Amino acid sequence: MPASHRNRAHAALRTRHNWVQLAKFCVVGAVGYGVNLAVYAVLIHEGLHYLLAATCSFLVAVTSNYTWNRIWTFRDRRAGLAAQGMRFFVVSLASFAANLVVLHLLVTLGAGKLLGQAIAIVLVTPLNFVGHKLWSFRRL
Repeated sequence: MPASHRNRAHAALRTRHNWVQLAKFCVVGAVGYGVNLAVYAVLIHEGLHYLLAATCSFLVAVTSNYTWNRIWTFRDRRAGLAAQGMRFFVVSLASFAANLVVLHLLVTLGAGKLLGQAIAIVLVTPLNFVGHKLWSFRRL
């Protein structure tokens, strides 16, 4: 990593605001995690294929997460609702694609559908935060 990038990374890690923002993102994510797993469990119970259930639960959770991240986590970085919403959705979709890969792998390895989804969501959270911080809610 070049020195200028390393210096910026160190400065970002020393900034209290970034840590507060990460904590807020995690709280919103925890709520979204609960929403995602609850919707997923209901849909699995109703007999939906686990990948389709994951897609439906993602759509419900991403709506909740965008709303709360816009209002609370990144409120100082609000931009136009549609443009920012589209960037949020694109980052979330990329994270969701990674989630599906991990979920499928975990289910194939025998982790179980609900446990696999729970683990997959946690594993893709860092990708999700970085994408939203640097692009969805970037300073304009």
